[in-house]
Amino acid sequence: MMTTVLHIVLALLAWWMITGTLINFSKHPHWYVRGWDFPRNLVAGLAVVVAVPYAIWFRTGWWDWLALAGLAFVFVRQVWLIFPYTPLAPQAVKRSPNPPGDDSFRLVISNVLMENDQHDKWLRVIRAADPDVVVAVEVDAKWDAAIAALAADYPHRLRRPLENYYGMAIYSRLAFDGEPEVRFVVQDDVPSAHLTLRLRDGQRVRLHALHPRPPEPLRDQDSAPRDAELVTVGKEIGATERDVAVVVCGDLNDVAWSFTTQLFLRLSRLLDPRRGRGPYNSFNAQSRLFRFPLDHVFHSNEFKLIDLRVLPEVGSDHFPMLIELSCQPEAARDAQSESKPTAEDHEDAREIVDTQQEREGAAAGGGARG
Repeated sequence: MMTTVLHIVLALLAWWMITGTLINFSKHPHWYVRGWDFPRNLVAGLAVVVAVPYAIWFRTGWWDWLALAGLAFVFVRQVWLIFPYTPLAPQAVKRSPNPPGDDSFRLVISNVLMENDQHDKWLRVIRAADPDVVVAVEVDAKWDAAIAALAADYPHRLRRPLENYYGMAIYSRLAFDGEPEVRFVVQDDVPSAHLTLRLRDGQRVRLHALHPRPPEPLRDQDSAPRDAELVTVGKEIGATERDVAVVVCGDLNDVAWSFTTQLFLRLSRLLDPRRGRGPYNSFNAQSRLFRFPLDHVFHSNEFKLIDLRVLPEVGSDHFPMLIELSCQPEAARDAQSESKPTAEDHEDAREIVDTQQEREGAAAGGGARG
């Protein structure tokens, strides 16, 4: 009896992973489809845990062999997608041979968690990291007041606190070149920040800070708004004749290896410095098992890498991420190549944006009729 129960449990787990991996080939924005983007390392490990006892004890029919073949497929598929974010893969961004100087800057991106009241702990970690630019998201009025303790050291600031988990604040030692801009790219309650920094040697860096809404089952929220924001900003960056270096940072509520993030990188022609180094998991800080790379810093190929690390826990469900970059346009372009979009990428981007616009139109029409 126990053997039969174990056989059924292993078979159900096997077919759950097989079907989930297969539906994830779809580009549909439903949260369940896109949710399979996240735990690829866990699914790969679980496939092995299920396959070993299955292969030892339950090879009684063709369906068992089919399940084992499916588990092998699941393992290979997951490993294939996360392999670029391991130290075994080639590095997308080369390390700078030069020490930090006037052509470099250090940035920290931190989702502070709106309910987190450990303001002093957060401030201690940020001050110890000593960044030139701090980008904080989920900033409400309380966090806005707490972050203001940095004002004496960071004279250039952009603040947009909100009580809906999408507030944002940027504190910078580097001067802003022109007026910073807050945009609502897709949804009128989800802001993004766009500004130009002036490095100490006079070079300009265009900074885009994003925090799109995540897909989630509780509110049956699919990934359409997130995906539309990422591809819209990615297309804008990629279509611009680049006369300044570019950095995109934020809690993108998406993993590094997902279809949408990879599409964004190709559309924007930006690089991910984690490729060939590791995933640098930033969420969930409150769980040792379920951790994924949700906080990102991407950049154009004018930069080489000086430092990249996950900072200590600050009371949030996200760890802060630190990156230090050196802007060396000639040397960097010779050493590393940028991503390039295909015709299929542009078609996928159009479909993503059209889907979101159609949903917004239907919602507006429904509201008007009501």
